Amino acid sequence: MIFFTFKVIVAALIIAFSSWLSGIYPKLAGFIIALPIISLIAILFSYYEYKDVDKTITFTKSILIAIPISYLFFLPFFFSKSLGMNFYLIYGSGILLLVIGYLIHKYFVSFI
Repeated sequence: MIFFTFKVIVAALIIAFSSWLSGIYPKLAGFIIALPIISLIAILFSYYEYKDVDKTITFTKSILIAIPISYLFFLPFFFSKSLGMNFYLIYGSGILLLVIGYLIHKYFVSFI
């Protein structure tokens, strides 16, 4: 339980710092979030906790497949001005595209 609490605190600090930084330096905050920091930490914690190289490799392959699919969320933000969308429509469309992306991910990870 202590290790779980430690993991939650580390993840929360990274998210809180990045969201705070987005109000001051949004471009830098975006770059930090785009880094695979969470993936690096999660992969390390997963291996440390389970000591299973095969599961860690499968976990990492799943992340690799998910990264380009997760970009679907950002498409409505990219086109929002040209389509005249408000924030909630943009955000909702992004989530809908993520659900579709999840189904795509589920299909591709069935091969690994």
